[in-house]
Amino acid sequence: MEATLITGASSGIGEAFARRLAERGDNLVLVARTEAKLKALCEELHRTHRVAARYIVADLTIHDAPLRIFEETEERALRITTLINNAGVGAVGDFATLDLDRQLRMLDLNVRALVALTHLYLRGMRERGHGTIINVASTAAFQAVPYMATYAATKAFVLSFSEALAEENRPFGIRVMALCPGATATNFFKVAGAEEALPFRALERPERVVEAALRALKHHRVRAVHGRANRLLIELERFVPRSFVTRLIGRAMRPHYGKIERDESEKSLLDV
Repeated sequence: MEATLITGASSGIGEAFARRLAERGDNLVLVARTEAKLKALCEELHRTHRVAARYIVADLTIHDAPLRIFEETEERALRITTLINNAGVGAVGDFATLDLDRQLRMLDLNVRALVALTHLYLRGMRERGHGTIINVASTAAFQAVPYMATYAATKAFVLSFSEALAEENRPFGIRVMALCPGATATNFFKVAGAEEALPFRALERPERVVEAALRALKHHRVRAVHGRANRLLIELERFVPRSFVTRLIGRAMRPHYGKIERDESEKSLLDV
């Protein structure tokens, strides 16, 4: 049975992808850490849209998790024709004061797991001569972000990795796209309590981000930047020194996250 696999599927953009794709009739394999949420979502999508919706509980910061997921889909005879690498984590704060282990787990989730899942499922897509991979990056991929240094760096990796793979796999009929949303109403900011502190205000709805991604995919785009304002800012950065933009962001963030003595300088953001 052909299916779409979505990581970080229990909330936010991942859940929005699951709902939209089920609506159009796609069978689903949903991956996240919270079994109760996954089970309830799968039951709802099957009941409402009559699609096959299955789930795998996994913590993708664990190094063998991608292989375990792959082996489980193989055992169930599920052919993953679309892979959506959405799971991610971030941290807001002064890098020197943030917990090192959490920073390294961020690399494991945002980079290592994404690369592993892509590699594991890409071979089957090549053998079948078709497939789609959507890697969720961020507008932070285009510019260094002080006080979100590690997070922005991981998303820069995702963008570059996706653009390279898109070209490598074009002859094989496989589409690879980096989705780069701006500030979106997901757990990323809610868990951190950072909506008011960060230098932006309007949060986009996950459903609109997903619709933008599907439109971009239909037009064979390699990257999708959601939101006219976000696209404009990224274009303007081509004409402004990166160091200048980095300083502006740093000045905006410093009053909230630059105080080393602040007890709550670390803000963990889970299941983005």
